[in-house]
Amino acid sequence: MDEARVVDAVEKRLFIDGKWVEAGSGATFDVVDPSTGKVLCAVADATPADGRAALDAAVAAQRDFAKTSPRERADMLTAAYELLIERTDDLALLMTLEMGKPLPEARGEIAYAAEFFRHFAGEALRIDGGYQTAPAGNARFLITKQPVGPCLLITPWNFPMAMGTRKLGPAIAAGCTSVIKPAHQTPLSMLALMGILAEAGVPAGVVNCVTAMDAGGVMEPLIRSGLARKLSFTGSTRVGRVLLEQCAEKVLRTSLELGGNAPFIVFEDADLDEAVDGAIAAKMRNMGEACTAANRIFVHNAVIDEFGRRLADRMGALTVGRGTEPDIKVGPLIDEAGREKVRSLVADAVGRGATVLTGGDIAPGDGYFYPPTVLTGVPRDAAMADQEIFGPVAPLTPFSTEDEVIAAANDTEYGLVAYVFTNDLRRALRVAESIETGMVGLNQGVVSNPAAPFGGVKQSGLGREGGAVGIDEFLETKYIGIAVSGG
Repeated sequence: MDEARVVDAVEKRLFIDGKWVEAGSGATFDVVDPSTGKVLCAVADATPADGRAALDAAVAAQRDFAKTSPRERADMLTAAYELLIERTDDLALLMTLEMGKPLPEARGEIAYAAEFFRHFAGEALRIDGGYQTAPAGNARFLITKQPVGPCLLITPWNFPMAMGTRKLGPAIAAGCTSVIKPAHQTPLSMLALMGILAEAGVPAGVVNCVTAMDAGGVMEPLIRSGLARKLSFTGSTRVGRVLLEQCAEKVLRTSLELGGNAPFIVFEDADLDEAVDGAIAAKMRNMGEACTAANRIFVHNAVIDEFGRRLADRMGALTVGRGTEPDIKVGPLIDEAGREKVRSLVADAVGRGATVLTGGDIAPGDGYFYPPTVLTGVPRDAAMADQEIFGPVAPLTPFSTEDEVIAAANDTEYGLVAYVFTNDLRRALRVAESIETGMVGLNQGVVSNPAAPFGGVKQSGLGREGGAVGIDEFLETKYIGIAVSGG
């Protein structure tokens, strides 16, 4: 059947210097289908020595790859984009099996992931510099940009293909080699991507992939080695802080896309149908397992009852099940620990006075499923007000004034994204400018786009991915002073 075929087709070994190799210890770890709790396959479990071999390959390939022309690098990315699109169905099924999201969402992620390659193929051709006259007139300034050098890339489990292409796209476009380590829960999508990049003509050593259960044990020595010149990480703020400290020793260029605590604000003049649609998009994408997910939903007192009723009707009607089945809208959470966290956060909110409008109870059976849940009257001291829920739970909290809700929205260490629904243009701009986030969705529940700069402020991270600025994270600016006086 197709499930066995797509899993069998993926290499389960490490990808180092253009070759598939076993882990040095011969060890493997299991990849589990979260919809059943059953093992899909086993993949190589890298040792620190394997990680060093991958980094050595990237270092050895850096000089020659930096000399390739922008057109050559763009052509590699374009070829990889075309292969991703051509193989969407198989790649989507593979993703659903290892991560759980419904097949339509998985197909959407493959398209999204591929678009990063197409976008950065264009950016490779637009790497620019400058030329100007010195203020005194006796010299010229030549400004050029060069690849930062070998990169370490660490990706999360929730978007196992797109988070890889969002890092590999600009790295390849800029002329950087890399070692990428996917999350141990979802390594298969990244291993499949390695094969695609090799087929697209990316030279040996330019992209290397190590899969490992002990991420810190494998990656920390690489960070501290001084051989890599950049780290790009997507994951939790807790881990991001640790990595930032490690990078400080050798002063690595660092990009961090960390946790979020997104406020979703519905004013009394909002179009409620539009706001509910936006809430479904912002909350239920990827079963709520996204750093951009609406985590705190603030609704004006005048409309919270009606908004809650409509949202509960919509979320309660979403079908839950294995993502490979037809018409399923909500798949499983990634593992039992993730589900237990969601259950605990809901229990805490209810214990503090919140009311369950729909969901809230775990159904018996296999897999790590949690039902779409809407809570209303969630107090601001509930645990989920300060923690990412990472599940299909929409907590509604009432507010009365604009100043009150802005203060509540900003009362967090995070600052990734916010969503604002209002038909008052002046208010929309005031609120968007006042909220402390790197991104704002105005009357829309999805902001992610390869052509836009993605990233946050405060403890949601450093740097930006995507857009015209995304490639700059992988480039160093060099100034060359040229004397012209005399002669």
